[in-house]
Amino acid sequence: MNKRPGMRIGAAILFGFFGLLFFVLMVRFVTIQVTGEADGKVLAAQAAKKYLKSGVLEAARGTIFDQKGEVIAEDTSAYTLVAILDESVSKDSKEPKHVTDPQKTAEVLSSLLEVDRSSLQDRLSKGIENNLFQVEFGSAGRGISHQMKLQIEKEKLPGITFVKESKRFYPNGIFSSHLIGFAQKEEKEGKTTDIVGKMGIEKSLDKYLTGTDGKVKYDSDKWGYILPQSKEHVTPPHNGSDVYLTIDKKIQTFLEETMSKVDEQYKPEKMLAVVADPKTGKILAMSQRPTFHPDTRDDLMSWQNEIVESSYEPGSTFKSFSLAAAVEEGVFAPGAYYESGKYFVDGNPVPIRDHNGGEGWGSITYLEGVQRSSNVAFAKLMDEIGQERYREYLDKFGFGQLTGIDLPNETAGKILYHYPIEKYTTIFGQGTTVTPLQVIQAETAIANNGKMMKPYVIEKIVDHDTKKIVKQTEPEVAGNPISAETAKKVREYLATTVTSEKGTGQKFAIDGYDVAGKSGTAQIPDEKNGGYQVGKENYLFSFLGMAPADDPQLIVYVAIKKPELKPTEIGSDPVSQVFNPVMLNSLKYLNIKPQETESLKRSKLADVTGESVQKAKKQLEESGLSAVIIGDGQTVTEQSASPGEVLLQGERIVLRTDGNLTIPDMKGWSVRDVLKVTKMANLDLNMVGTGYVTKQNIKPDSTFSESEPLVVTFQSPEQQLNEKKNENETDEEAPLN
Repeated sequence: MNKRPGMRIGAAILFGFFGLLFFVLMVRFVTIQVTGEADGKVLAAQAAKKYLKSGVLEAARGTIFDQKGEVIAEDTSAYTLVAILDESVSKDSKEPKHVTDPQKTAEVLSSLLEVDRSSLQDRLSKGIENNLFQVEFGSAGRGISHQMKLQIEKEKLPGITFVKESKRFYPNGIFSSHLIGFAQKEEKEGKTTDIVGKMGIEKSLDKYLTGTDGKVKYDSDKWGYILPQSKEHVTPPHNGSDVYLTIDKKIQTFLEETMSKVDEQYKPEKMLAVVADPKTGKILAMSQRPTFHPDTRDDLMSWQNEIVESSYEPGSTFKSFSLAAAVEEGVFAPGAYYESGKYFVDGNPVPIRDHNGGEGWGSITYLEGVQRSSNVAFAKLMDEIGQERYREYLDKFGFGQLTGIDLPNETAGKILYHYPIEKYTTIFGQGTTVTPLQVIQAETAIANNGKMMKPYVIEKIVDHDTKKIVKQTEPEVAGNPISAETAKKVREYLATTVTSEKGTGQKFAIDGYDVAGKSGTAQIPDEKNGGYQVGKENYLFSFLGMAPADDPQLIVYVAIKKPELKPTEIGSDPVSQVFNPVMLNSLKYLNIKPQETESLKRSKLADVTGESVQKAKKQLEESGLSAVIIGDGQTVTEQSASPGEVLLQGERIVLRTDGNLTIPDMKGWSVRDVLKVTKMANLDLNMVGTGYVTKQNIKPDSTFSESEPLVVTFQSPEQQLNEKKNENETDEEAPLN
């Protein structure tokens, strides 16, 4: 009984304490219910933050296609290699889930990834020492293909895992790399972001190719799983637009394979080539050397698209447009004669010289001057056209102006046209600078009957999701510098540079197709010493051609700078090894059937044996053939070709007469024609060098005996020029053809 009062007091105290606690809790509960806040924070927002999850729906980057829908660049799945180092991840697992043996792991990975083992092991060891949860392996561990991922997984290395990501993939390898460019993951403040275009079309069209990521929001349980019957809020991604180029994968492949072969053989300082459709201005192929692989960026030495962003002195390919101007003005008389060799511009003591050191070929026709690429012929044509009038044609053909092609950083070149000598050298391609695109654009006027077409490479841009065309490029006429009649005549004249035995473009003849074009050997400025560089190889060798000549379907332009030539080779050799197979294969691929050119006239050889020399010579000349007489007799006893044989007009036919044998002047002849004489006269021929005849040991028109030794020296045009150079190198000099 004595204890009961104390118990009552204790119970009362406890009751009061718990009553007060209950009251406080109830007040707190009611306050939270009414205000929805706790400690100044909105509880609904905190719950949403914890249980409302959101994710990113990645947008795909647009695909780049060729004109026929073949993939050039696209997104593909790739993986980043990750090594888990924290031992805690293996705590409740029977098998280890972290790297247990850094040395073995590095050894296996190095053999598969083909990277240095020590660098991998060092990265793993430092990560363990610094108590890092995981490490990556830099560029060696990024962009892992699915096939490589499977190979690594077969090794069952503890702690090795992968993070899936997107990667830009270029399935064709080296494929117009400076045009297409490349895109890659861009890292900012240590965080990987989207794929970004860094060069070429990938960069210039980045705003079209890049998509907009979407989002997804959903309610989850405490483990992050979606709650049943919860509503999802999805903002779908908008994928990047697809780009279709005018490039034709097949033709581009022809070009890449051929250029790689020539690049390996001749090791030039620089190469570039373009294939275009003259009817529309579409660029079907475009490439340069040096180049690079867009996936690895190996050998990426220059970020410049040389075809768009650089200019240079074109050399004699420029004569194509000078010839067109002369024909349009009505001042080109193909059968008229002029004296070749040298031409003096008023006020300039150094003459313009033909490419054989200024020796020339005597009095020849202007057509032969075009065929031989005579600088003097074009200097004289400048007098006929007029300097101011010719300047207008430069503008009409678009030189010194941007073509406006849909590519960045285009340069315009520079027309050097202040002093008289500059005006005269411009007409044959020296001093003034141009771009390959300008050359292609101007050539379309000749190939397309006077209509000059603006070049372009972007066919269309298409919204990937809706398939609607965002942007479409249509063929555009950039001007009409010449008439259709002029264009046709110029094509016929340019075709003879390939078919004529005097033509500088003989190496560019293609079986089954007639080619019209112009070769060029431009001198390279010597930036250190002034003037121009000297030496057999120190030129920009080029050829600008179209086929078929009567109705061109393709234009191909090839330029090669400073190739390594053998003593017996000339600059046209490496250029033709690119031009010929690319043009031939492209024509066949486009199903353009071979046809005999109308301008290539042929004659059937008559039997003139037994005829008098005068009658035989007249008969052959009437057939368009050139008669060469060996012997001082009056009657023809033998002819170099069989009666009835069909020959090209202008071909030499050697006629042997009775009486004493005489030797003709063979200077400038090809090996083929020299062999006709030696075979007919039974001479013992000893040839020195290659190219065209410069010397012969038997004096022309002198008599000789059968089996007498004949020593003939041959030299290429480049060798002739180098041998005859005796002026100061800083003087104005003419380029080779």
